[in-house]
Amino acid sequence: MLYFAVRRFLSALLVMFAISVLVFLIFFATPGVDPAARIAGRNADAATLAQVRHSFGLDRPMPVRYLLMMRHLLVDRDLESFVNRGSRVIPQIVQATPVTLSLVVGAAVIWMAAGIVMGTAAAALRGTAVDPLIMLVGVVGVSLPAYWLGEVVNLITQKQLHGSVFSWVPPPGYVGPSQDVGQWALHLLFPWLTLSVLYAGIYARLLRGEIITALNEDYVRTARAKGLSERRILVRHALRCSLIPIVSLFGLDFGALVGGAALLTEVVFGLPGIGKLTFDALQNLDLPVIMGTVLYAAFFVVLANALVDVLYARLDPRARHA
Repeated sequence: MLYFAVRRFLSALLVMFAISVLVFLIFFATPGVDPAARIAGRNADAATLAQVRHSFGLDRPMPVRYLLMMRHLLVDRDLESFVNRGSRVIPQIVQATPVTLSLVVGAAVIWMAAGIVMGTAAAALRGTAVDPLIMLVGVVGVSLPAYWLGEVVNLITQKQLHGSVFSWVPPPGYVGPSQDVGQWALHLLFPWLTLSVLYAGIYARLLRGEIITALNEDYVRTARAKGLSERRILVRHALRCSLIPIVSLFGLDFGALVGGAALLTEVVFGLPGIGKLTFDALQNLDLPVIMGTVLYAAFFVVLANALVDVLYARLDPRARHA
């Protein structure tokens, strides 16, 4: 097991290296892309462009440029934004990370709890009118884009009904838990609910199918023959075994969201997280910040994949030889 885990994380390091090279080539070696022109501004003369290229090392061979960029980004951590001079990339990412983690962790708790309750109830009540009703709610949740739902929530809570029903809802933004835990939760309440709507429906549908499959397995028939109650069979046997693919999917979704996949939710609710930082960098074509956030996102996705593979190998030894 230890050998498999070490091998899997070494392969993850190789993947991260390949991603860093690919991202660097896309941003700095694509024909027609001239970072010096972006830094120097419009109507810069040839002398100014040459000076900028020399100052940022853009006139050096491509492998040297890659090594210098990675050193400034990951080792010295002094890589600066091309747009906001003097603003370093890593401190911006470090400052934005707690916001994204606050959003994703809170939403994950909600969607996991809702998904498990909805999926288990639908499987237990299959054949009744409750089952299709729960699945209909899940489909509606999956079908609602996060940015649209967020805009509707803001329209209702900040404008239409803010003076009466939702007067307690603070304006969009973020307050750290160290400043005021209550305001932190209030500012994130509707972003949590908005982000969790999509995933709760997905997890409920997946869990329902897994539980129904598990209820037809031989070990469940054996449990029934022993006289165990249907509730105990459902919770202690079928649900427990059905959570394995749910946990695996959760690891991948959580890694992607922490890496910036919650961009639209952060932008709509004015949360200064990784997604919002990436969005602003894309708006300004700030290449160092974009590269830093992309590598940050890749790190969490690759790490989540590695952890899921190790978890699978721990639960099912056959996966170690796959």
